[in-house]
Amino acid sequence: MLEVEGHDVVDRLAGHPPTPEGRLDDLGLAAHQRQVDHGSRIPTRRRGPRGRVGSEPVSHALEVTGLEVAFGPVRALDGVSLHVDYGEVLGLLGPNGAGKTTLVETLLGFRSPTGGTVRVHGLDPVRDHAGVVARTGALLQRGGVWAPMSPNDVLRLTAAYYDAPRDPDELIDLLDLRRCRRTPWRRLSGGEQQRTLLALALLGRPKALVLDEPTTAVDPEGRQVIRDIVAAERERGCAILLTTHELAEAERLADRLVVLHRGRVVAEGTLDDLAGEPEIVVEVDGPLDPAPLAARLAVAVRVDPEGRLRIAAPSTPERMGQVSEYLADLGRTVLSLRTRATLEERYLALIAESRAGRP
Repeated sequence: MLEVEGHDVVDRLAGHPPTPEGRLDDLGLAAHQRQVDHGSRIPTRRRGPRGRVGSEPVSHALEVTGLEVAFGPVRALDGVSLHVDYGEVLGLLGPNGAGKTTLVETLLGFRSPTGGTVRVHGLDPVRDHAGVVARTGALLQRGGVWAPMSPNDVLRLTAAYYDAPRDPDELIDLLDLRRCRRTPWRRLSGGEQQRTLLALALLGRPKALVLDEPTTAVDPEGRQVIRDIVAAERERGCAILLTTHELAEAERLADRLVVLHRGRVVAEGTLDDLAGEPEIVVEVDGPLDPAPLAARLAVAVRVDPEGRLRIAAPSTPERMGQVSEYLADLGRTVLSLRTRATLEERYLALIAESRAGRP
């Protein structure tokens, strides 16, 4: 197995030429983000049935329990517990500074926890780093590839380090990279770079994917390509952790959601779980006093800051008929109607509640 030396990331990005023995690390290969120390070895992939490491069954693909990571007096993660199963997409949501990147780096073994436990395919990502990166593909925000390399170059070179890689040509077509396959990294658009990194993450047929803001700088067509790939990998049985600021992407892609704020989990569950209590949300063409409608329905009705009526009750044919009749009597036009809070509304409410509860 080839031994490689680590090189400083700043030197790489500045375009300094690689040394022959450091070639793989100099490519960046951020899809795996291997932090290779001097004299360490690039691991080969060990095969096994889904949900096993070697012959040992594991309960979850990715799992953290009571995880704490501190930087001096600051706790970036404070008692975080979550898991991702094989064949599942977990969406990780949270504002800047919530601890999402720290969690991702800890899962991949780039940071040691201050407390708690971390397991990836049943392995400790610090002690068994080679085993974790051999089974896990990652697309990280701070990734990159050595500037002169093209998507075709980096995929073919990286494929040589796997026992049974996917065909680079297949991935070039799958990620819509055919037109730019020979274009140097420094001349690729942001979306083309992002799709190249995702191709690298898929190259080794991973059992888990960690995707940090995968649709950043990607155009609408490219976003759909990425959505299709995420769905296909989930169907294949891959565990996927997806961090994103784009709530619409989380709604489309995730089976479950975790909301992180100030290093703590403030909510988790399916989209329906996070939507809260059933309610009817009605937008009409002008201001309206909620009291008469509340009396007619015998339920709580309020007007939210955007002027919408929020009726604290499940949607039933009888109740919807009463609402329609009441608004028609007033000569009001319904502009929109839905029967649960949006993810954005619930997310903003959860963050506001968390801020109110902590200094």
